[in-house]
Amino acid sequence: MMKQRILATSEKLFDEMTDFACELIRTPSPSGEEKALAELCAAQMSQLGYDEVFIDAIGNVVGVLRGSGGGANLMFNSHMDHVDPGNAALWQYPPFGGVVADGYLHGRAASDVKGGLATQIYAGALLRQAGIPLKGDIIFSGVVQEEPAEMLGIRHLCEQTLPQHQLRFDLMLSSEATGLNLFLGHRGRVELEVVSEGRTSHGSAPWRGINAVSKMLPVLTAVEQLAGTLPTHPVLGQATLALTNISCSPGRLSIIPDVCSVALDRRLLPEETPAQALAQIEAILADLAASDADFKAAARIRSVRETSWTGLVADCAKQMEAWLIRPEHPLVIETAKALHTLGQTPDFGIWDFATDASYVTGVLGIPTIGYSPMEEQYAHTPSDRVSLEMMKKALAGNAAIAERISG
Repeated sequence: MMKQRILATSEKLFDEMTDFACELIRTPSPSGEEKALAELCAAQMSQLGYDEVFIDAIGNVVGVLRGSGGGANLMFNSHMDHVDPGNAALWQYPPFGGVVADGYLHGRAASDVKGGLATQIYAGALLRQAGIPLKGDIIFSGVVQEEPAEMLGIRHLCEQTLPQHQLRFDLMLSSEATGLNLFLGHRGRVELEVVSEGRTSHGSAPWRGINAVSKMLPVLTAVEQLAGTLPTHPVLGQATLALTNISCSPGRLSIIPDVCSVALDRRLLPEETPAQALAQIEAILADLAASDADFKAAARIRSVRETSWTGLVADCAKQMEAWLIRPEHPLVIETAKALHTLGQTPDFGIWDFATDASYVTGVLGIPTIGYSPMEEQYAHTPSDRVSLEMMKKALAGNAAIAERISG
């Protein structure tokens, strides 16, 4: 029976998978420095018998199990990068120690997302070792530079790498933290920058200048008022607008500042676009300029230049689309049925944070479902950890989903 084959093989592979997950934690991979981790994942997939394994031009790692044809293709997806561990003195266990204790694997990225990454790669091994036939292809993708929230790695994977290798997928299974539940969406986001301009003067004679910070104050008041009028979604919750940073120049105690810059974090609902969010701020600036001849300010969507570990350079807009898959979607129903066969009873949920599914589902329209053993409460904290028992369940769950979708 399929259930017994999956559970028995997951039990057989569990210790080996745990050792691999420990090695993942012991291999630091901050954004833009994922080379060692990509090579580790590629070597492991080759050893586990994946039909095709490669690292693409931007540094993503891909492994493929080829089906016999005629079935749906499933792509497991994890990101390889992680945030800085911060103050090591706050950690009970070393951030890159990969320590197993008290039923958990501890260390930076255990919950975001190396615990889930290990269960996805080993799900492929489980399918192969259990002799489970597949019609569709199973693809594992470990992408670079997810944490900066610009979708550079996943965009390159979908736009260039997969077409070059004649690969496509009908469903992406994301390993972002879900606690073994099925997550079906999240709000979008856009980083807005507003800059006001003035004129410097000596601090002892402020009337000779135009204080750019003072000119920014009515902007912030209007932004706060706008935030209170934003819409709410019945599933995704409230659209939000928050001031996250403010600076000015020259920034000297005796000089009236002639430039003030603020950063705004805008969370978007599916009916909203980054361009619309920008237009709302531009309308505020236009109203202020109409009533103040000395007011001069501009807003823009923030853009940054990123370089991958392979040396590929790209300018990236700081924006991500909202997306939502309904529980009634056929692929969600089939995914839930696969887990039910193992005795798992997942709830449906959404992420508070944004993921690379903003591109896959929000832009390309390909469905994404989140499923992993990791828990959001531990992500980006000195308590970063993942439950070993939940990893064992996720290993079997990933294989059962793959069999149901692609078998």
